[in-house]
Amino acid sequence: MSRPEPRPIQRLLIANRGEIAQRIISAARELDIETYAIYSGEDVSHTNGAAYTLKLSSPASFMNISELMLLAKSNKIDAVHPGYGFLSESADFSRRMWEEAGITVVGPGWETLSRTGDKLQAKALAQECSVPTLPALTSPTNDVGQLRQFAQKAGYPIMIKAIDGGGGRGIRLVRSEDQLESNARRAIEESPSRQVFAEKAAVDGYRHVEVQIVGDGEGGVYHLWERECSIQRRYQKVVEIAPSTMGDRKLAAEVINAAIRMAKKVNYFSLGTFEFLANSKTSSFYFLEINPRLQVEHTITESLTSVDIVRTQLLLSQGEPLSSSLSFLSQDPATPPSLHSIQLRITAENVHSDWTLSIGKLTSFSFPSGNGIRIDTNLVSGTPSIITADFDSLIAKVIVTASSWPAAVSKASRALQDTKVVGVKTNLDVLRGIVAHPDFLHGRCDTTWLETHQTALLHHGESLSSELPKSILPTTTSSSTSAAAIASSNSVPIFRKGDAWSLTLSSPDAKKSAKASSKQQEAPGHLQITKLLRNEFPASLAADILFTPPPSISSQPQPTPYILTLASTSASAASLTSTHRRGDPKNERHVIIPFPGKLVDVLVDVGDFVSKGMTVAVVQQMKMELEVRSSGSGTVGWVTEAEDGEEVGEGVLVCELEGEKEMAPKL
Repeated sequence: MSRPEPRPIQRLLIANRGEIAQRIISAARELDIETYAIYSGEDVSHTNGAAYTLKLSSPASFMNISELMLLAKSNKIDAVHPGYGFLSESADFSRRMWEEAGITVVGPGWETLSRTGDKLQAKALAQECSVPTLPALTSPTNDVGQLRQFAQKAGYPIMIKAIDGGGGRGIRLVRSEDQLESNARRAIEESPSRQVFAEKAAVDGYRHVEVQIVGDGEGGVYHLWERECSIQRRYQKVVEIAPSTMGDRKLAAEVINAAIRMAKKVNYFSLGTFEFLANSKTSSFYFLEINPRLQVEHTITESLTSVDIVRTQLLLSQGEPLSSSLSFLSQDPATPPSLHSIQLRITAENVHSDWTLSIGKLTSFSFPSGNGIRIDTNLVSGTPSIITADFDSLIAKVIVTASSWPAAVSKASRALQDTKVVGVKTNLDVLRGIVAHPDFLHGRCDTTWLETHQTALLHHGESLSSELPKSILPTTTSSSTSAAAIASSNSVPIFRKGDAWSLTLSSPDAKKSAKASSKQQEAPGHLQITKLLRNEFPASLAADILFTPPPSISSQPQPTPYILTLASTSASAASLTSTHRRGDPKNERHVIIPFPGKLVDVLVDVGDFVSKGMTVAVVQQMKMELEVRSSGSGTVGWVTEAEDGEEVGEGVLVCELEGEKEMAPKL
């Protein structure tokens, strides 16, 4: 394969958002490259430091090749960096930018993307290079029957994978026949091409080990040793480390050499991550996939090697020899650098609700500092940041590096103690539990470890969090250097018993009509707090109130007691979901959506009979499709009017059952 034509870069479009946009901006600025950041709505914090900002028409525009091309051409941009996710692995995006717009795409180029980004083609490449692979279907399909035939021949467990998935999307582990149908359909729906394949699963006892490769497109390949990403849930990485802790350097060297053979075979250009499953007890390993792009966890490789990977990538695209950046590195795969690095992903997720996205406004945050600690985030003190269902849940990456593995673990523990995020639920408790566990210290975590121990890890992490000094526990104190000013803007309003307000609700048309006729405005209603139950405003507010309606509603208005409950409307989804009927968790007949997201499909209608465990709806979060199931049975008497593709909030009622009593729904 030929490498893309090198060209000087003067104006760089960062076709991404979040912390990776900030990472690319910083590297480009150090090379005196003019940067253009893109954003949608109020999601602007990642544009900090860019020379120019360009507004997109919608969040979906991050995936709109035509719109991005138009922006690039109209601003005379000569290069684009897609980061990771979004269009970073799209051969079509790379080809069209190069051929139709004459714009350099920083990365491997469309030929390499086509060959390595497709999981089946990558598996064929591994076989050409005599790299061990697992038995698998040799052609893509969306036929559940074909997947079933493979499972019956290969034996369970099997893994169903989208040929073009990423970030854990389109991947399902199937351990038995009864799990096949629903898991296959979800994987197919999550695949952009609606095409999947299946392979024999290697899960129990296996580590997820990946090799960072940098190539010059002419056969020159450097490795930057391996990373281990075994601590994951639903095939999304939670904690990453470098080098691996599996303790078998001979096996690690075999994995690295396998990656080098494959990269040289295709004259790999730019960054690539070659991923494997390895078992130190059996001294075996299998090729998994290639990610032909920058990785989220590139940070620990940078910390391990002192190589600025993004800078190297930008220089390569301009024709700089690979040796100028990496010639100082030893290439002995059996002897990695003497440092150890750990990356901890801080995410806006509710671990108690199966790691579902936590939507809301980040009101304050602070991160650790000190020797060996790096923070990658797009959060800016004093700038509002809102977590919505439009993008992923990553808030920040905390990276710690030390001269020994025990020292790195201790540093990670202290760093997590010093991390505070207020406004949304996060995974901090489970991260604290992971780092404190003896298995983590002694390198005994395989790919099933987190899901197997999740409950115990969460409980232990919550215990550790409760023991933190009050100065460390989350408060409304901002990490800004101007803490007083930020705290003032983020502080919770003081509500007291007896507080009262006049309340007038009228339509704009009625207001215009009244103004035109110079009529006297009618008397308002009246609302008074009699007891404050909870004040976490604007996230939530609960109070006993007395409400007196205006005369237009009642001829003899009388104060009536109510319980007022306000849910957060700070997220973009909230205003859309506030009109949907909410379920009562105490009502056994209510099937409730336990997490926010976009409604994909409601699978039942009025009159249908719902059995225990039946999937009644599918909700999408960060392109992952999650099933809402009923724990009871009965006949559907009412179904939500929410439409497919509409935002739905946590607690929205999907359907109401009649007949047999049901338990609360579960995911």
